[in-house]
Parts: sequence; C-alpha cells; structure tokens
Amino acid sequence: MRGLQERGTVAALSRRGAPTAAGADGDRSTAGPRRLLIGLGTAGLALAADQVTKSLATAHLVSGPRHLLGPLGLALGYNSGAAFSLFTQAAPVLGTVEAVLAVVLSWLAWRARSWGVAVAAGLVLGGALGNLCDRIFRAHHGSVVDFITFSHWPTFNVADACITLGALGLIALQLRHGLVAPSPRRRER
Repeated sequence: MRGLQERGTVAALSRRGAPTAAGADGDRSTAGPRRLLIGLGTAGLALAADQVTKSLATAHLVSGPRHLLGPLGLALGYNSGAAFSLFTQAAPVLGTVEAVLAVVLSWLAWRARSWGVAVAAGLVLGGALGNLCDRIFRAHHGSVVDFITFSHWPTFNVADACITLGALGLIALQLRHGLVAPSPRRRER
C-alpha cells in the first residue's frame, strides 16, 4: 500500500479511457498555445507557398499560358472578387472579411479539440492571409493573382486550394468530433 500512495495522483479518465481535461496534448494550460502554434505554423507555410508561387507565376507566365498535363495548366489571371469571381469590384469588403476571418481562425486554433482542427484552421487562415496580402500589397488594384487552370474549372491559386482543403477538413472534423474543446465551466456540470 505504501508504494502506491507515494506515486502521486493519476489523471481522471473518461468513459472511453482518454484523459478528459486536456485530450492528447497533455496539460490543458499548454494545449491551447501548442495548438495555436500548430495552426499558425501551418498558416505560415501555406502563406509562404502561396506568395512564392504567385511571384513565380507573375514572373514566368506573362508570355502566355502553359499546358502541363492532361487538363492541368498554368495561365496568369487576376480576380478582383472572391471564389469563382463572385463579388467582383468589392476588394475592400473582401479584405475586411478576410481580416475578421483571420482573427476567428486564430481563436479556433487556440480552442481546437485536436491538432487536426488546428491544422485545418491554419490552412484556411494561411489561404485567407495569402489572398489578403495580394489585395493589400500587390499592385493589381485589390485583385488576387490566379494561375492554376483545369479544363471546365475557374482559375485559382494555392491560397484558394488551402482554403478549400482546410474548410473540407473542418467540416469533416466537426461532423466526427466537434471543433473546439469544451470550456472548463461546461465540464464541471
């Protein structure tokens, strides 16, 4: 008996046997910052990939489109709207929406139930920031650089692909587990 008492306390387990307070990341006090770092790291990688590919596209595709493989090609274009050229000529409004989205996605990464939610939120955040950077810093009057083409599909960019993949991931994770961890107040009830 004495040896058992000296080992310390054991974390409470849920009905399924998993730690309830912090999940797979360990202590709850470090789970939020850890997941936020995962989300922001993913966003940084998505933003970097987007901006590098857009710079390469503007430098090398001015001479005309290039066919790559099957329906895939590259052609330089500028989109002043959102996805599928919706809301054209509304760049200031879209920029504001993207800035608000960045704050909401950062909160979502902080409160994420799992690292998968943080990665998916980071993909959407990185894509939104990539397009926001185009609207603010590129000299195209608020337009976004698009360059990836498929036959029978609108031209898009890496940021658009990240937003789509991240949104699909968030939907799948919401349907499977939920996106955010419950607050400590809800667990006490």
